[in-house]
Amino acid sequence: MLQISQELVDKIVAHARADHPDEACGVVAGRDGVPERFVPMANAERSPTFYRFDSMEQFRVWREMDDRDEEPVVIYHSHTATEAYPSRTDVSYASEPNAHYVLVSTRDETEVEFRSYRILDGVITEEEVRFVP
Repeated sequence: MLQISQELVDKIVAHARADHPDEACGVVAGRDGVPERFVPMANAERSPTFYRFDSMEQFRVWREMDDRDEEPVVIYHSHTATEAYPSRTDVSYASEPNAHYVLVSTRDETEVEFRSYRILDGVITEEEVRFVP
């Protein structure tokens, strides 16, 4: 189960809406599995169907988390025309075994679809998301 503050959810959704029609991506860093610090990142592909972290930015963000004794608790990205479910490509790039993989769909301008998954060894498991104030 992912437990995440409404403030962080709002930031992720706002980022996804701001980058629409391109996919947005980023991480929420934290400690002991608790998501705390929102880190929006650039989609190096600037694509409506694919995202990729810029390698230099990813190196900088991961080094910063390491310096702060943090880990990527949430790795998020958006889907702009499909449901919030991991694609085959998403699964192939899922390399953080302890991370919650959050997907936000921006296909509907009025509805928010926010879902979280664990992806381990190519197996997708959807998990409950608990929003806390």
